[in-house]
Amino acid sequence: MISYEELKTILDNNDRRFIEDLAQRARAVAVQYLGRAVSIYAPLYLSNFCDNRCVYCGFNREMGIQRKKLTPEEMHLEMAKVAAAGIRNILLLTGDSRKMSPVEYIKSAVNAAKTYFPSISLEVYPLEVDEYRELFLAGVDGVTIYQETYNKERYRRLHTAGKKTDYDYRYETPERIAKSGIRTISMGVLLGLAEVSQDIYRLFSHLEWLEKKYPGVEYSLSFPRLIPLKDSAGDYFEVSDVALIKLICLARILFPRVGVNLSTRERAHIRNHALPLGVTRISAASRTSVGGYSLRHCENHEDPQFEIMDTRPVAEIVVMLQQQGFDPVFTDWRRIPAESAPINNK
Repeated sequence: MISYEELKTILDNNDRRFIEDLAQRARAVAVQYLGRAVSIYAPLYLSNFCDNRCVYCGFNREMGIQRKKLTPEEMHLEMAKVAAAGIRNILLLTGDSRKMSPVEYIKSAVNAAKTYFPSISLEVYPLEVDEYRELFLAGVDGVTIYQETYNKERYRRLHTAGKKTDYDYRYETPERIAKSGIRTISMGVLLGLAEVSQDIYRLFSHLEWLEKKYPGVEYSLSFPRLIPLKDSAGDYFEVSDVALIKLICLARILFPRVGVNLSTRERAHIRNHALPLGVTRISAASRTSVGGYSLRHCENHEDPQFEIMDTRPVAEIVVMLQQQGFDPVFTDWRRIPAESAPINNK
């Protein structure tokens, strides 16, 4: 594992030759361990009700936005629209509200999604082991959970109300997911909330610990950069394009078999440039509002969680991947009965 001092030195070094050498090393590792396959997925927002007050988030409970959660009929409309574009890997998201998006509601969405998608992942509020197990048995094979920042003081200042104020409970969430039997866990920090070197060092340390304790789980990393809210006065940290590229390179070199995800938060040219460095999963044609795919007539579609920077349709993403020599992958997972899968009780 790289030391904090080494990591900080790398992030502070902007010599062009050094960066190119880092990129070449990442490319070599990517080809050796991962080949040329890149999976494509799309996010689908089920609800934007939230009990938390996270000062950087467009869904926080004090934002004067239109609140909505999809009905069963609307779930099918949204899912059919996404599937019609060719997407087979779906990421279902909710705001952090147990009252408005209870586990049974999430489970109903998973059951609906099985009609359209062979691979179903979640990005919802932290759950207990038995709740993750229930959703796993329903058909979930992956969960995304971000610590947001590993700096406890910054975390306290940025999360001022709601269950999310509990740093330790959120930190322990990946382990609860691993114990439930779920196949994949995606982790990350929201770059810009705190000093980058500290956050990334702690993220890498957290991942290393999980890999050792739960080696049967597939892990992936995401490095979303903060998109400040309009009129936001937060004292955030700037994360340059070069810094993002170096983080992707480091993740690939240090964790050769771990997936790296790059979402439509990033501009098209950044995503194009980062792909050869070891990115394994990208989103396409994303919408970050509830009903954003098929219910565009609703007022709510004007209140996304964040603005999309890469708006290319799925077909254009496929062409781009092929032109760069990558194999676009829509389906790399087929569901089998989960009842017999063991719980990881380590």
